[in-house]
Amino acid sequence: MNASISFSRKAKGAVLNLLMVLAAALICLLLLGLIGYILYRGIPHISWKFLSTKPSLLKGTTGILPNILNTIYIILITLIIVLPLGVGAAIYLNEYAKNKKLVSVIELATETLAGIPSIIYGLVGMLIFVQFFSLGTSLLAGALTLVIMTLPTIIRTAEESLKTVPASYREGALGLGAGKWHMIRTVVLPCVIDGIVTGCILSVGRVVGESAALLFTAGMANEMLNLIQAVKPGNAGSTLTVALYMYARERGQFDVAFAIAAILLILTFIINMSAKVAAVKLKKKRG
Repeated sequence: MNASISFSRKAKGAVLNLLMVLAAALICLLLLGLIGYILYRGIPHISWKFLSTKPSLLKGTTGILPNILNTIYIILITLIIVLPLGVGAAIYLNEYAKNKKLVSVIELATETLAGIPSIIYGLVGMLIFVQFFSLGTSLLAGALTLVIMTLPTIIRTAEESLKTVPASYREGALGLGAGKWHMIRTVVLPCVIDGIVTGCILSVGRVVGESAALLFTAGMANEMLNLIQAVKPGNAGSTLTVALYMYARERGQFDVAFAIAAILLILTFIINMSAKVAAVKLKKKRG
């Protein structure tokens, strides 16, 4: 009897392991197939002229330099604002907040915000930042809208990372005479760099891939702007995702759309690798 039960358990375990391996292999194949198809369709249409010029109907050129710059500006502005807010909120909720009911309400609110469709953020951003605060259709209005979108992701990932730090680390630092903020800054935060970087990468992925919210807030202009101009109200600009939508949906130029998609993949990979390298160096420096 025991032998038959043991054999049955082993058989079920083997089947479950096989199913998990097949599921993982299927996901990897889908990912590789998607990336490979986009690069196959897009890379042949990428050229230096395509990357270094702006589109012009008079000259008949199709360039995406303004879109690349606008995407970088949006990422920088969003991260500069959302990282201190998100990490600071996570530190308060995990280290300082005493009212557990309030913490539960805030956590529920952040989880709810994370599930709201981006088009709704775009409409709210248009009403609040574009109209109420008179920022106009601008990169700044788009970045502030994305701050609200990505804030729940940063808060939740940072908070969950803070919860993994053993209480003995805090007690040891406080026992040696360190103040609470000094303990958090020198002991706790270095231990959660990986979690913060993960939240940063997830936020960058959402920022880079967002188009619906930016159509209402950042606009579709293709003018060349510098970083100083990008943070001024009224300076609109289309990102790579907005340009991809316009070329694919409005103009039917799918070769250009696939080229932009390939550039988006490459740009996201570069940003993610840069964040990983920065996290490793910061961890070594702290250590």
